[in-house]
Amino acid sequence: MNSRIKTSILPLLVAAGVIIAAFAVFSIFSGSGSYETTAATHDAQTSYVIDLDTEGFVAAISNGVVLVDFWATWCAPCRIQNPILEELAREIHHLADIAKLDVDDHGSIAARFGVRSIPTLILFKDGEPVERFVGVQQKETLRAAIEKSL
Repeated sequence: MNSRIKTSILPLLVAAGVIIAAFAVFSIFSGSGSYETTAATHDAQTSYVIDLDTEGFVAAISNGVVLVDFWATWCAPCRIQNPILEELAREIHHLADIAKLDVDDHGSIAARFGVRSIPTLILFKDGEPVERFVGVQQKETLRAAIEKSL
């Protein structure tokens, strides 16, 4: 091959290599691989977080220890809090309930408990609020509060 052809093809080969590498990295980090069907992943996808509504709220908090997350779909910090709650619920679902209530759909309940910013998490014991957290909370903080209330 002469040098002119090499210099005109080389940038195309480099660009193709970059595109292939970017696609491979995207595939790995987006979870599109076949390893997604393992049993461990399936267990991680099982949700122990209870979705509450206005009608079932009182019954849900009336017995035992229940942590309720007051949230909304548009709330970025709420989206950060959600996987923390999912993990905590998987670990302690046999001790206490973890629940969430969408404040946009059930604003009367949020108002009743003075929720003014979200996420707000209220820990209930036998229907009575015992502790309140405002903002994103770490799993260890929530777990310690739940264990203290048992």
